[in-house]
Amino acid sequence: MRRKPLRIQDLISDHGKTLGLFVDCPQEGMNKNISVPEIQRPGLSLTGYVKRKFNKRILLFGRIELEYLRDLASERRKERLEDVVTKDNPAVIVARGQRPPKELKEICQKLKIPLLRSGEKTMTLMSQLTLILSEVFSPIETVHGTLVEVFGIGVLIQGDSSVGKSEAALGLIERGHRLVSDDVVHLRKKDNRYLEGTGPELTRHLLEIRGIGIINIAHLYGAVSIRQSVRVEMIMDLEEWNDDHYYDRVGLEEKFKEILSLHIPSYVLPVKPGREVALLIETTVLNHRLKEMGYHSAKEFNIKLLETIAKRQRKGRLNVG
Repeated sequence: MRRKPLRIQDLISDHGKTLGLFVDCPQEGMNKNISVPEIQRPGLSLTGYVKRKFNKRILLFGRIELEYLRDLASERRKERLEDVVTKDNPAVIVARGQRPPKELKEICQKLKIPLLRSGEKTMTLMSQLTLILSEVFSPIETVHGTLVEVFGIGVLIQGDSSVGKSEAALGLIERGHRLVSDDVVHLRKKDNRYLEGTGPELTRHLLEIRGIGIINIAHLYGAVSIRQSVRVEMIMDLEEWNDDHYYDRVGLEEKFKEILSLHIPSYVLPVKPGREVALLIETTVLNHRLKEMGYHSAKEFNIKLLETIAKRQRKGRLNVG
């Protein structure tokens, strides 16, 4: 799933208040698209040491850059700024409430690059901007399933249509757990380390139960039964019970699913009438949490089993002797 491009106008309308941004000049460049999530401070480039230009990045001028520029003669100042600012820069931002040099204004007007100002400290502004752009440019994948938070762990319930995903989620909500999204789940890769799941705004907090229809979980169970997003730490695959299929009865084998190049622990849960799916999901989550803490029940059992077999073999050899 690709996100629509972020324009400078969108950045100001959505985040201008947070960043303390306002437009200095010019207005005609406000539709420029931001295509990379990096922010660049000119720094050493203003001294004439320009090895490469940062064409696609937003340029951020802080107090140090502006104090250095003020010490230069007007003609030299213009030359240095022309070396740094290009028509491909989506915007130039001046931080700390500083007044931009007139040469910078002239270059921005000539190239039709929005010149923005902010009262925020340079590093604070850079950190906030980086976080916002990282969020916007995070890879996203949309999957079919139901996302719930169980014991503080994000669980993506998947499976064929009508296998009982929504019913399992409802059972978990009855037990005090929380719904994030039903049917459609947006997964975003965060910090290149983990997945965060959320739902479309239109269907947020709604659950579809066959035979009942669409129910609003927030209205029925209160605000404590929902949350906007959660870190996805495991996947629960529900499938119809098949007597001819072999199901792992010990749990030694660990499986993973790859989403956005990240490997998420995955568990298969066969369902049939009489099995309390919500309870089984709770148990799987608690067992998963134990594994994360270093205790693996199946491996512990396997070690004890091997020790018992070894003892019997030793005892058998002694009896034969």
